[in-house]
Amino acid sequence: MFKLTAKALVCAVSLGIAGWAQAADPILIKFSHVVADSTPKGQGALLFKKLVEEDKVLNGRVQVQVYPNSSLFGDGKEMEALLLGDVQMIAPSLAKFGQYTKKLQIFDLPFLFDDINAVDRFQNGPAGQGLLKSMENNGITGLGYWHNGMKQLSANKALHEPKDARGLKFRVQASEVLEEQFKALKANARKMSFSEVYQGLQTGVVNGAENPWSNIESQKFYEVQKYITESNHGVLDYMLITNTKFWNGLPDDIRTELGKIVNEVTVEVNKQAADLNDKAKAKVVAAGTSEVIELTPEERAKWVEAMKPVWSKFEGDIGADLIEAAQAANKAQ
Repeated sequence: MFKLTAKALVCAVSLGIAGWAQAADPILIKFSHVVADSTPKGQGALLFKKLVEEDKVLNGRVQVQVYPNSSLFGDGKEMEALLLGDVQMIAPSLAKFGQYTKKLQIFDLPFLFDDINAVDRFQNGPAGQGLLKSMENNGITGLGYWHNGMKQLSANKALHEPKDARGLKFRVQASEVLEEQFKALKANARKMSFSEVYQGLQTGVVNGAENPWSNIESQKFYEVQKYITESNHGVLDYMLITNTKFWNGLPDDIRTELGKIVNEVTVEVNKQAADLNDKAKAKVVAAGTSEVIELTPEERAKWVEAMKPVWSKFEGDIGADLIEAAQAANKAQ
């Protein structure tokens, strides 16, 4: 009788453990970002969530929650939240990493890349891929680069030549390079959280900004800016990052599968970014509230001449080899 009872007890315990394993809570990835769902980053976050939750290998073991438009953390707090483990995935602008590595300042240098295809070639090459791992000593692991697009200048004054920007106040991200960029124009740079930009432009706290078309349209900046100069003077891209301790602590099979999904999403985001920006520009033009200024080759050359001295100021921090690699990416392979 005792033997039967013991056997029954073992069976019960075994079934209980199996049941617990099946009922264990999935790994939760909170993905926080500061832009709209309709932007390249917003679309990428939603696609990542969809693919993770449909993945047969993961089989429900990972759940993704997406928080757009600074609904969980603003761009001033999201990095701290990641390092504390309050979120597991964010995709900050490449301008946000200055305190962790100076090398990523390369992406803020004005007129370094001819177009988004050159950016793509650099990011996918050895130099760009190496930068993804450059902050692991600080607890940050880069998973990929997501395009937003080339930046345009907007203001309540027509900007045809560099002299037109003198004395204006431009909103910038927290980047020393971007501050120097506007100093080179004899303009003023003012750091401001992305969620505050519309109101800042509306009230005149700042007179202008720099953004890709998708941000200008989705945040309705065109409602409070009379002019948009299609300057394509720099790139606003993101690095998809995670907490290194969290990432390395995942079971191997889950981490491998998530890496595959990240790569798939990255390809799709970067493929769609140009189309999203083209559509956003068309909407801004159709709204008729802003005049879009297209620079002549002569006007563009003046902007390049005015801003290019910024390169030499940061060459020591970034590295001449990285800048050379970026310039080489301008030549189609």
